[in-house]
Amino acid sequence: MVNIKGHDIDVMITKVAFNRKALQFNNNIIAHLKSIGVDEYDIEIPFEQIAIKKAKASVTWYMDGHRLYCSHNLQRKFVDNIYVLSKVIEAEVNLVLSKEKTLADFYTTFKEDKDIEKKRNEAREFFGVAHDETDWSVIDRKYKILARDLHPDMPTGDTERFKKLNDAHKTLKREFT
Repeated sequence: MVNIKGHDIDVMITKVAFNRKALQFNNNIIAHLKSIGVDEYDIEIPFEQIAIKKAKASVTWYMDGHRLYCSHNLQRKFVDNIYVLSKVIEAEVNLVLSKEKTLADFYTTFKEDKDIEKKRNEAREFFGVAHDETDWSVIDRKYKILARDLHPDMPTGDTERFKKLNDAHKTLKREFT
């Protein structure tokens, strides 16, 4: 089970029909977003043709002048990553449809900068971890070590690098929550 954007999602481990299931989850994402008024042509889902391959799943969509984005890369296969995305989007859309969440809150949940992937790569580089590192405990451990060294109250402290460290940590933390 993973917790994404406040939703506990039972992780599914796909064992057969990887490409067919990935396409099914892709279509589920489109259907859910369309149900709240997103035009199908405003939805971008990079699709991995070999769904068993380890690859991140992401979706970008445009709604009422907002660029909204969600990605997942914690599972071992693209098909399982896109499944988690479909479940998160389904849960959020259902909250909007049931009026438990406003569209403004929905926008806040998914609003990301256009260059978020670049920022995440830079943050991982700052921490000295692999560009595809998805183990939060590894990233958090690096953060704590660097925070101790860079804290302005320490002899080796550096206020500007400490600020950059905290920004990098926030950037990556949002990816995992």
